[in-house]
Amino acid sequence: MSRVCGVCGKGPVAGRSIARRGLPKKQGGIGLNITGVSRRVFLPNIQSVKVRKNGTVKKMKVCTKCIRSGAIEKA
Repeated sequence: MSRVCGVCGKGPVAGRSIARRGLPKKQGGIGLNITGVSRRVFLPNIQSVKVRKNGTVKKMKVCTKCIRSGAIEKA
């Protein structure tokens, strides 16, 4: 569980990447054609941070949203 936030539990999410070819109709072309769809993974922005928890300092892996929102107290 190395890519999971220790506070909110946010982790990797699966998705797709669409490859397109051609010029859009808006720019004078005949439209975009889908030439391939490949699977990909969206990874959360996880940082290793020293956190003060129950009076002790320990290292946790936390997403940047939790750090910015103040969900943790940095040591």
